[in-house]
Amino acid sequence: MENNLLLLEQLNNVFEDEPEKIVISNKVDKAYEYNKVGVRRIFIKSKPMYQFATYTKKQVFMQNVDADCAVDKLMEFFPDKFKQMNMFFSDKEVAFKLSKSGKLLSNTRHIASLGNTRKISRGEAGIISRQELAGGPIPFAPGQVETHNRQKNYILKEGMVIPPLVDMGVFTRDGKVVNSMYDKFKQINRFVEMVDDVLKDYKGDEIYIIDFGCGKSYLTFIIYYYLVELKGKKAHIVGLDLKKDVIEKCNSTAKKYGYEGLHFELGDINGYKTDYPVDMVVTLHACDTATDYALYNAVNWGATYILSVPCCQHEVNKSISCETLTPMMKYGIIKERTAALATDALRGTMLEYRGYKTQLLEFVDMAHSPKNILIRAVKSNVSKEKRQRSLKEATDMCNFLGVEPAIYKLLQ
Repeated sequence: MENNLLLLEQLNNVFEDEPEKIVISNKVDKAYEYNKVGVRRIFIKSKPMYQFATYTKKQVFMQNVDADCAVDKLMEFFPDKFKQMNMFFSDKEVAFKLSKSGKLLSNTRHIASLGNTRKISRGEAGIISRQELAGGPIPFAPGQVETHNRQKNYILKEGMVIPPLVDMGVFTRDGKVVNSMYDKFKQINRFVEMVDDVLKDYKGDEIYIIDFGCGKSYLTFIIYYYLVELKGKKAHIVGLDLKKDVIEKCNSTAKKYGYEGLHFELGDINGYKTDYPVDMVVTLHACDTATDYALYNAVNWGATYILSVPCCQHEVNKSISCETLTPMMKYGIIKERTAALATDALRGTMLEYRGYKTQLLEFVDMAHSPKNILIRAVKSNVSKEKRQRSLKEATDMCNFLGVEPAIYKLLQ
């Protein structure tokens, strides 16, 4: 019992770094009903948990476990039921393996970011016999398990003075990430990384951006901070929304931060006009066809960069009519998801037709939101042949589904 507690203590030390994924495999007894166990870190109502998936040949059984109880749950499977356990973190992998001779081997692979490359170094391996697990001390090598460390090569780092992140509750006033908001911190960095990547070839010192449907504009403020404070550019950003109180609040906040190049206007996406050149259009969670009008305006203005996270795609869901897909259409949730994916695929394809190199990327992990697709488009020198092929693909798809969505009509 005492030695089981020692093992428990060591696993708890590893768990302080909050593994993102765990795989338990290679069962000890071939007759054991489960073939493997997969574990992933999730959040339910901002509460960190671990989702255990146990696999048989034909079924998967899911169970959500509080983060504080996850180690106890792991020990139900390892090392008595399975011989191997791999824990994956953002910067390392910690592996445990039961050898043929009954010894438990442990190893840490550290992954360090070096520019655009990743360097993997192996930590000192520990060796634990099966007998020692049952009746002796566990000789983990000193320093093999690091202290709590969630450091990653983020663009926005802990310790930076970033007023919007403090007001959002992501940072404390001394620049530390609030534990319950760490996932939000990663999501924000994910978005900034996408902006950073898309602007890597931008040579100008000034940039003009319009954010359609900006809402409370947390990410708008973050974009401004990134461009002005970190990249040293002169940014002109306009946030547009239909809610007067939101616009007044955002303008007041921008003034409080001293963000002179950031202001907000009351207006509709459809028909909005500007006298300024537009380098980038951002639209985050603009509902239904509002996303389509934002993309339409961006194309008409000749915006070089488009970043769009669609939301609430009702249009195709209401009109889709395809006899071949009847088995999918009779289930509401399947029809809704099919229509949403079809809408985003058509948006990407029509942007390709209008001369944009387009990607559809995962913006937020599915564990946190089903609305997790980001459309990233960069105006490029696309051949006429490829553009026409994209239009034909979109036309064929619309005909098959029996739809004529706004994005198809607007961008033709």
